[in-house]
Amino acid sequence: SSFSHHSQTMTLTTLNPNRIELNLLVLTVATAETDGFSRFLRSAKLFNYTVKVLGRGEEWQGGDYMAPGGGQRIRLLKAALEEMKEEQEKTILFIDSYDVVFASGPKELLKKFQQSGHRVVFSSETLIWPDRHLEDKYPHVREGNRFLGAGGFIGYLPNVKTMVADWTGEDHDSDQLFFTNIYINPEKRKSINITLDSRCRLFQNLNGALDEVVLKFEDSRVRARNVLYDTLPVIVHGNGPTKLQVNYLGNYIPKVWTFETGCTECHQNLRPLTGIQSEFPQVTIGVFIQQPTPFLAVFFERLLNLQYPKNRLKLFIYNQVRVIKQVDSFLEGHGGLYQDVKVVGPEGADTDSISSDLCRQDKQCKYFFSVDSEVVLKNKDTLKILIEQNLPIVAPMITRPGRLWSNFWGALSADGFYARSEDYVDIVQGRRVGVWNVPYISSVYLVKGDVLRSGIPDYDLFSSDTQDADMAFCTSVRSKGVFLYVTNMHTFGRILSVENYQTKHLHNDLWQIFENPVDFEERYIHPNYSLIMKNKLIETPCPDVYWFPMFSEVACDHFVQEMEHFGQWSGGGAVDKRIQGGYENVPTIDIHMNQVGYEKEWHKLLLDYVAPITEKLFPGYYTKCESNLNFVVRYKPDEQPLLRPHHDASTFTINVALNTKDVDYQGGGCRFIRYNCSVEAPRKGWSLMHPGRLTHYHEGLPTTGGVRYIAVSFIDP
Repeated sequence: SSFSHHSQTMTLTTLNPNRIELNLLVLTVATAETDGFSRFLRSAKLFNYTVKVLGRGEEWQGGDYMAPGGGQRIRLLKAALEEMKEEQEKTILFIDSYDVVFASGPKELLKKFQQSGHRVVFSSETLIWPDRHLEDKYPHVREGNRFLGAGGFIGYLPNVKTMVADWTGEDHDSDQLFFTNIYINPEKRKSINITLDSRCRLFQNLNGALDEVVLKFEDSRVRARNVLYDTLPVIVHGNGPTKLQVNYLGNYIPKVWTFETGCTECHQNLRPLTGIQSEFPQVTIGVFIQQPTPFLAVFFERLLNLQYPKNRLKLFIYNQVRVIKQVDSFLEGHGGLYQDVKVVGPEGADTDSISSDLCRQDKQCKYFFSVDSEVVLKNKDTLKILIEQNLPIVAPMITRPGRLWSNFWGALSADGFYARSEDYVDIVQGRRVGVWNVPYISSVYLVKGDVLRSGIPDYDLFSSDTQDADMAFCTSVRSKGVFLYVTNMHTFGRILSVENYQTKHLHNDLWQIFENPVDFEERYIHPNYSLIMKNKLIETPCPDVYWFPMFSEVACDHFVQEMEHFGQWSGGGAVDKRIQGGYENVPTIDIHMNQVGYEKEWHKLLLDYVAPITEKLFPGYYTKCESNLNFVVRYKPDEQPLLRPHHDASTFTINVALNTKDVDYQGGGCRFIRYNCSVEAPRKGWSLMHPGRLTHYHEGLPTTGGVRYIAVSFIDP
């Protein structure tokens, strides 16, 4: 906090030329310095309000917003006022702070107060609380809200003193009822000279008024506007169950984010990570593998590549999937780099809690970083960026490519599930960039160790009868007054689709071209494929024979291993029941893609990665890549070393080398007889493309050692 415990008054103002404003003192009760309290102070400081905080360090006995209470506030207010000298013109603003933001400054507030023509003005509400039976005693108003809200009032010191002088209640008694009884008593109302701010010119209570309040973007600042009364309230109060709505408004008001400036607070109060790496804060990383997840090997590569000293990291891996070779190979290769590693299998207890407890119980643990296995963290600096943001709980925004799905919700429905906030799409699509206070985050987030130890010390944060672990966690955290943030200040990565992940193959990720096309491409398409056109990477080793990079090394290895794992190689005879007509003129020893259930995926590969190149190389020819012959061929000296001269039953053929000459095999290659031209050292992952009929009569040259594999497609037969 920006002030010391000794001085109960913070003067957030320098000498102000305007005498009237110096006469305004803001009083608020805050027994704990919550995130909401800090937000309140930031907005007060921006407008140079003078704030005095009451009750600091006291135990709160006044109940919560769900039940009547708050008497403690009046006791503290009364005591503070008794210490003040009588000044006729001194103005007191008494408001809540945890769920309040200032939208404008003292000048406007005092002007509107004076225009009211009364000595005390209370905020107003559409709903009567806590005693509905008092409704008839309330005076009628010409326009606006009829009922009093105790969460905020402004008045001259003598009148406010008089108003609270009779308080003798308990801390848990209702402040709302106390002030209501004064207001509905005509004599007291008149002698103290009280009115309500019925049209919300000074105070906007959100409870019962959510449909009336919108954001109004002005030049480099943001106001709340009440559209029902066309007013611009100075103070916005998320009273009762409207905490999430004031959090939403507080992402903008008063100048947190504007169209002109973008985010103004995102670079304040940072914690720069500089200096010696051995002194970096210690982090416990919880990795959660809750279901079979594609590209898990890549996930662990990314975890390894996080830019953070490994000796300051403890790893906790929760693996709910029985056998995972990726976890074992990661730990064998790299586990020793980390300060500590724990793995819990499916029989482990409530592991969400275990992992956060590992941090909670370890005084050295400064942060807990939770990450689910379906998270694709592309940004190596993610952990550093989140730590530097210096927030209690912060998630890096990740999305699903081409979808509006992300790992945060901008709002909640009445039953606590997803609702779309007005700014959700703009945040997800990066049109509004900042750090956002939101009701729900999931999949990947950072929690301060101190927050786990003191702010949210409950051990059952993740358990709930009605909600999943993430929802239960967010609900628990918010109920403790701790804010959840998501940042889209950087690009962090994306999230995989895991719903339809099949695990019946050896390399299941090969089947992910439909579900997770971006990840498929990164893993399996040659890293230079995207540069083919730009950098003119297509070579012409023989007339009308084109040669270009297509598959990554990993793709080649996975295709070969998948086929060998399947193992049902054809005999290489002319009779072949797998093809139309049942006869193959020039047989090879091969396995067809449809035998391993890969025909749809292979067709998509051809459409996405071969068709665009065909259309560039053969202008005016458009292809849908129709093909009923897609197969992997195996050449071995003692099995089938070569292939005699032949034409292909295709308009054009592609032939991709799946392994490396002079490493995996000797000899081999392809000779085009009409041109007496050979491609003798095909590069692994590169594809040959050539016409199939008429001009390109060709043969497979003898493989003299090792085993050679190629993938072949006869396209547009």
